[in-house]
Amino acid sequence: MDVRRTIEAVWRMESGPLVAHLARVLQDVGLAEEIAQEAFAGAVEQWPREGVPRNPGAWLTTTAKRRAIDLIRRERMRDEKYARFAADLLAPGAESGGARDAELLSLIFVACHPVLSRESRAALALRLVGGLSTEEIARAFLVPTGTMAQRITRAKRTLAEAQVPFEVPGDEELPVRLSAVLEVVYLIFNEGYAGTSGEAWIRRDLAEEAMRLGRILAGLMPREPEVHGLAALMELQASRFRARTGPDGTAVLLQDQDRSRWDRTLITHGLASLAQARRAGRPLGPYTVQAAIAACHARARRFEDTDWEAIVALYDALAQLAPSPVVELNRAVAVLHADGPEAALKTLDAIGEDPRMARYHLLGAVRGDVLLRLGRHAEAAAELQRAADLAPTARERLLLNERAAAATPPTPAG
Repeated sequence: MDVRRTIEAVWRMESGPLVAHLARVLQDVGLAEEIAQEAFAGAVEQWPREGVPRNPGAWLTTTAKRRAIDLIRRERMRDEKYARFAADLLAPGAESGGARDAELLSLIFVACHPVLSRESRAALALRLVGGLSTEEIARAFLVPTGTMAQRITRAKRTLAEAQVPFEVPGDEELPVRLSAVLEVVYLIFNEGYAGTSGEAWIRRDLAEEAMRLGRILAGLMPREPEVHGLAALMELQASRFRARTGPDGTAVLLQDQDRSRWDRTLITHGLASLAQARRAGRPLGPYTVQAAIAACHARARRFEDTDWEAIVALYDALAQLAPSPVVELNRAVAVLHADGPEAALKTLDAIGEDPRMARYHLLGAVRGDVLLRLGRHAEAAAELQRAADLAPTARERLLLNERAAAATPPTPAG
């Protein structure tokens, strides 16, 4: 096996727990990551020559701890910090599974702390917990590597300046903080599921990283239903990836997708996560409700079999939990199939008055479809063309331009 690939795989699996352990002891996320990177560099140098250790994770941890002690000694910080670190190294159970999980969970909450912007939280979570390189994160968010490096550096400095404690929030603060963490994970997933810029409509690697973070959270917080709800939502949506684009990369709408290409394994996992969220016996949160909507689609073997009445009811609930014009837009699509285009158009007319939707291309896409079903072809073509002009990716622009051209009524002869 290629040693370099082995090292990269080990880093992806072990970097989060390693940085978490060092950060808890050193109380400095930036320093913890630097030391972990030095340990990784040591592996890159030694393993090709000496062979991969029997326990690669333990090798990285031991090497990182030695480097941390050396650094503390060099900087003449042996007193309080060194004593605490040395005591931690010798403490029984310091590397037990429970301690490791607690440290990793603390790292997730630190990386997603509200003192940081949403973009910085997403980048830092991918860097510290996901183990992605700065170059990979920059490529995922379509920004220059230097820009992303600066964003990550500033985020770590902000955490240090704000003296953010390395700990899991207490019971009173947990709901708000957990909501921020889940928002970051879903932000990452959505950027992969339907990109907001660039040529690609779907970036599976980014969505899969979000799903991996979601699974980590579900394992660390098994009693939190919304964690399982988010995991379910991402897996059910990701199950459609293979069917969402054609052989040439063009987008395929839900009603036109070949459902035999949907990933049944992901659907099974997603439905199991949804069931676990519901078993908590607590009122459903917004991610669990969205997962329930996705489950309605996943259970329908054909588009015509979709339970649109149930989906409308679920969107009614979601509008109460997380009101937004985007939720209302998605509800309008369900109303279209449940009650017909006239009812859907009334809903869309109300949404169109919201200034937040002025440049949201999917409003025009849905409105164009509804107008087309009502036989108002010229209006439909204009809406679809406007949506194409606003679409953020080349693939979506192509699809909407094609739909606009197909909707345009023929010019009378003579």
